[in-house]
Amino acid sequence: MKIVHIESLIEKGQFSKSTDWEVLKNGIIEEVKEVDWPPGSGKFTIYPESGKKRGEGNGVKPIKDSFVKRLIVKGWEAEKPLDIASHKKPGNLDLLLETNNRKIAIEWETGNISSTHRALNKMALGLIKGILDAGVLVLPSRKLYKYLTDRIGNFDEIEPYTDLWKALNLESGILLIIVIEHDEESKDVIKIPKGTDGRAIN
Repeated sequence: MKIVHIESLIEKGQFSKSTDWEVLKNGIIEEVKEVDWPPGSGKFTIYPESGKKRGEGNGVKPIKDSFVKRLIVKGWEAEKPLDIASHKKPGNLDLLLETNNRKIAIEWETGNISSTHRALNKMALGLIKGILDAGVLVLPSRKLYKYLTDRIGNFDEIEPYTDLWKALNLESGILLIIVIEHDEESKDVIKIPKGTDGRAIN
C-alpha cells in the first residue's frame, strides 16, 4: 500500500523530537505500507469499481483487520477504551500501545466523514487530557476512496478542517494523519468483501 501524504496536525514537546517517537512513527508507516490485497500478494491492488451503488465497490474492514492483527503481534492492544473522564465515553480506540510510560493510539477509518471527525476529536481530547501522547489516523486518499464503500471518510473531505486541530494550544502532543492509496488497479483481483452492518455496509 502507498502512503501519499502525512499531515502533521500537532507535533509538540520533547517526545515529538525523540528517537523513541521516530522509531515508533517509522514502524507504523512501514506496517501501513505492508498492507496488501489480495492477501500475500505483496502489493495493494484494488478492483476498480465505484462504491456508490449498493453491493458495488470494495469493503474497508478487511484492510483494517489485517493491519490490526499484525500490530497485535507486536504488542499493540485492539479495541481499547479511552477514559477521558467525560459524561459519555467515546468509542474504543482501534489500537493502543503503552510503552516507556507513553500511550500511542491508532485509528483506521472505516466509517463516514462524521466518523473521521470523531476519531480525530477523540484522540485530540486524549492529548488535551494528558491521557495520550500521540494519535495517528489512517484514511484513504480521494483516488482510493472512489472505489470503496460510499461516503467513507477521506482526506480531501477532512482537509478543510485541519486548521482546527492545528490551533490546539498544547505544550506536548502528536496528532498525525496518514493518507493511503492503492498501488495498482486491476479487474483480475477479487473485490474486498463488505460487511453486513445494516446500511453501513463496509
